[in-house]
Amino acid sequence: MRRKTNNPVYLLTAIFLTASLLSGCNSTPGDSGKTDASTSSEPDVSKFLVAVEEEPDTVDFQCTSIHYTVAQNVFDRLVEMENNAHGSAVVLPSLAKEWEISDDGLTYTFHLREGVTFSNGSPLTASDVLYTFTRLLTHPDSCNQDIVDVIAGASKLRAGETDNLEGFEVLGDLDFSITLEQPFAAFLPCLSMPGASIMDEETTTEAGDRFGKDPEWTVGTGSFILWKWNDEGMLLKANKSCWNGAPKNEGVDLRFISDTSEIEALFEKGGLDILDLDGLGSVADKYISDDSYKDRLFRAHPVGITYIALNESIEPLDNVSVRKALQMALDRQALLDSSLNGRGELEQGIFPHGLSGYNENLAEISYDPDAAAALLAEAGYEDGFEMTLSVKSTASSWEKSMMEEVASMWEKIGVTAKVEVIDESEWMKLRKSGQITCYEASWTADFNDPDNFIYTFFGNKDNTTFRSLCYPKEDIMKRVTDARTITDKDERIKEYRDLEQTIIQDDAAWIPLFSRIRFYVKGERLDGIKASWNGSVKNNYRNMTIK
Repeated sequence: MRRKTNNPVYLLTAIFLTASLLSGCNSTPGDSGKTDASTSSEPDVSKFLVAVEEEPDTVDFQCTSIHYTVAQNVFDRLVEMENNAHGSAVVLPSLAKEWEISDDGLTYTFHLREGVTFSNGSPLTASDVLYTFTRLLTHPDSCNQDIVDVIAGASKLRAGETDNLEGFEVLGDLDFSITLEQPFAAFLPCLSMPGASIMDEETTTEAGDRFGKDPEWTVGTGSFILWKWNDEGMLLKANKSCWNGAPKNEGVDLRFISDTSEIEALFEKGGLDILDLDGLGSVADKYISDDSYKDRLFRAHPVGITYIALNESIEPLDNVSVRKALQMALDRQALLDSSLNGRGELEQGIFPHGLSGYNENLAEISYDPDAAAALLAEAGYEDGFEMTLSVKSTASSWEKSMMEEVASMWEKIGVTAKVEVIDESEWMKLRKSGQITCYEASWTADFNDPDNFIYTFFGNKDNTTFRSLCYPKEDIMKRVTDARTITDKDERIKEYRDLEQTIIQDDAAWIPLFSRIRFYVKGERLDGIKASWNGSVKNNYRNMTIK
């Protein structure tokens, strides 16, 4: 998906309030009938779960690749991905109670649950699903089309050549089939993504641009109802009529607080019931090392990877020996230790720990500056060269300091690397056009399948240019694309592992650094905290309570 190096401080800190923090919100639904009678009076705010995060410009999950809290809590998807008893991520029924897949892997027939309604009382039907996927493909601001662009006829619909999604057939009020252009083994995991959340056709059509910006018109089937939204935050009220049962708390209060010292002070005063240590820098060490917090520490391992991109269209990074030298010249464990105090695990390829297809036997990329210098000399750069490391202005402090350390390590083999901080909008513009020479970023899984990593970066020329990798080998990219159609799981994983070896270790197309371990400190009153398969606790709000 597209997402990713958010400032983690914004993304999660949870709290139970004894009084409403958002009593000044004034975006109460009007009299249009778009919210049911259960939302017509002020909710009980005495036990509201509160989170802290960046204020979004929209919570329209089809048009954002970052702000998914509302999608995860106010809406549902056809399927969900959760960890099973063995810790492996599996696809489970959600709005779709069951489905069948044809022998050729092309046609999926879904059966929706009976009696599911949106929070405004409108019944869920197959037509709502068709509308959702059609809008996902045709909305001018949609950034998540890749979730469903494998459906037959999707490209024609996106191009405006037709008004109908050819591969989607409504079979009844609760039944429908989806036919793909070609087999895609990760299709079901894709449908668990927040961007695939299901909308109420009638309400969303009438809402127009108000969907995702006005609580009155942002209606889902999920555990909570988007109740209010103002400059200070959002209120999510418990949907006690939810098909999946009422949540265990009265609601969620999402506060827009970005200052780390303010967040920590609030936690210390008992105002926050979860303190997210990710992104707090040295402050996090206090809680991790202090024995008084050890019983309240909660550890999660997000499925993601921090990496350094190398642009192969720019000299001398078009030389594989140079790229391998840059890989070997980095003491990646030292980088992890200095930037995150070792809170993570080194990664050797594309697929990180916890991802389906992760290869624990992939050879380690060794730290050997002498061998790196020798490779540079063999490539004709015995005197080194100059390059620029681009850092976006919104990068965290540890990312910026880490890139300075990277530059120092490369200096030891004769590479003079200048760290340049660029305004985020300009950084994104340059990266998307394939013009950034070298940068650091993180990618966190949208769904637990290797396709979400390898295809995103190396699936075709557009993808690899969009990430300023500019990987040139068309034969390898074709194999990445073809691997999507392999229906035999073992065969597909083997192909992905072979490709990972080729792209990262043989071609040195990027420098894998590490995956991060995430810590939370929970307040004494909080119970029910649990991480999802990807290390987040945000989509488990419905099960959190206070003792």
